[in-house]
Amino acid sequence: MPDYLDDLRLAHVLADAADAGTMARFKALDLKVETKPDMTPVSEADKAAEELIRGQLQRARPRDAILGEEYGVEGTGPRRWVIDPIDGTKNYVRGVPVWATLISLMEAGETGFQPVVGVVSAPALGRRWWAAKGHGAYSGRSLSAATRLHVSRVSGLSDASFAYSSLGGWEERGRLNGFLDLTRAVWRTRAYGDFWPYMMVAEGSIDMCAEPELSLWDMAATAIVVTEAGGTFTGLDGRPGPHSGNAAASNGLLHDELLDHLNQRY
Repeated sequence: MPDYLDDLRLAHVLADAADAGTMARFKALDLKVETKPDMTPVSEADKAAEELIRGQLQRARPRDAILGEEYGVEGTGPRRWVIDPIDGTKNYVRGVPVWATLISLMEAGETGFQPVVGVVSAPALGRRWWAAKGHGAYSGRSLSAATRLHVSRVSGLSDASFAYSSLGGWEERGRLNGFLDLTRAVWRTRAYGDFWPYMMVAEGSIDMCAEPELSLWDMAATAIVVTEAGGTFTGLDGRPGPHSGNAAASNGLLHDELLDHLNQRY
């Protein structure tokens, strides 16, 4: 099995470069923000970070394809880098420090493209998380100064902490009642949103999280961090990986109950 460590080192280099650019424009009074056709914001920092990462990948991995949120797909082949230059743009443009650059390498296999490397870098929080297939998940300031991540061992809903992004998406998709039943069954709920709850699942500080609508670039990096930390990452349909257009992540012990609640429709 490939060890992917060279790719992981490259992903860290890419994240370092992106962090420098995004932090330089964070809270800038003259930051330019536009509205995309899907009515979500995009800032000049989003575009610049993706352009920077793409340029470095084209030099370092010219045979690999690239998929990014802002500029789409470029190239073909069995290896594809997936980029979200700023996950949490709404936070970024308002000066909230909960945002991150997500970088993942996905590789084609029997079950389609699956993430084999992931880096989640949140420079305004001073945090970074990463994983490579078969090598575990870690958090720290560098590859040489890192702590290995492990999901929690909480096995009962009444002792579990559950994180979510918002209520509206669950209501729009006819899943609000099951969602609310879940919030009543658990010990604690918090609405952290974006990349952060998945990283907290990987760290074991919360036990499960879910979102009703996501894109591949929102999930590819977070999925491998969760799974390499010993957790489970699926769509609401139970399909493993980041391909269902939504996500449920847990320590694994609670996953069936998490999906059972979120799939209730009544």
